Amino acid sequence: MATYKKRGYKPKNKKEEQQAEQIDSTTAEVFNTLDETASKSEQWIEKNSKPLFAALIAIVVIFLAYLGYNKYIVEPNELEASNELAFPRKYFDEAATAGSGIDSLLNLGLEGADGKYGFVDIAESYSGTNAGNLANYYAGVSYLQLKQYDKAIEYLSKFDSDDEMLGPVSLGAIGDAFADINQPEDALEFYEKAANKKANEFTTPLFLFKAGQTAMNLKNFSKAESLFTQIKENYSKSEQGRNIEKYIAAAKYAN
Repeated sequence: MATYKKRGYKPKNKKEEQQAEQIDSTTAEVFNTLDETASKSEQWIEKNSKPLFAALIAIVVIFLAYLGYNKYIVEPNELEASNELAFPRKYFDEAATAGSGIDSLLNLGLEGADGKYGFVDIAESYSGTNAGNLANYYAGVSYLQLKQYDKAIEYLSKFDSDDEMLGPVSLGAIGDAFADINQPEDALEFYEKAANKKANEFTTPLFLFKAGQTAMNLKNFSKAESLFTQIKENYSKSEQGRNIEKYIAAAKYAN
């Protein structure tokens, strides 16, 4: 049983006296250890005060430099790139609704005009910005419509986005480009990537369906059946899901 010392406490016997002495000794050792630790810490800090101060200054300088870089370089560059992107996008949007002259509009968007940058220049000159990244997408889609498939694949492959629509659509467009140059294995790979990028009611069933059709053409009927079945189970109300049963049956009985 532990013995506690109170003010005016006197040990009643030798055993209690030994316990009291032991407590005093332990307490003294603890305080001595704390004193020694504190003293060593103070000595270490005193000895390394200059390196510590220099490290602190370096951290502050790096932080201020980061803030300055963002404020005076990154943000103005982003704004400039965004402003530049407005010009070629005008031609891209016009091409989407034009009845004729689409190719010339797409080329103006790609190459620019009147001293203004096109998508290609923006992608190169502002590669570290969001607008530069987006320019890769517009350039890739433009080249795809112009049937310049290698360039379409090149620029779309540089584009990276977690946007629910743009992410899957860019990957699906790469699949379309590979399909058009008769590389169905690569097309299938990108259609599946597009379907799995961001699940939604529009792009996912669309690219599952394209992947299923491509798998059918490759005579990979079990994969095609699996892809079509995913549409039935998860996207039955989509446009692709309306008649999906006949595609599932076609894949199933083709095995």
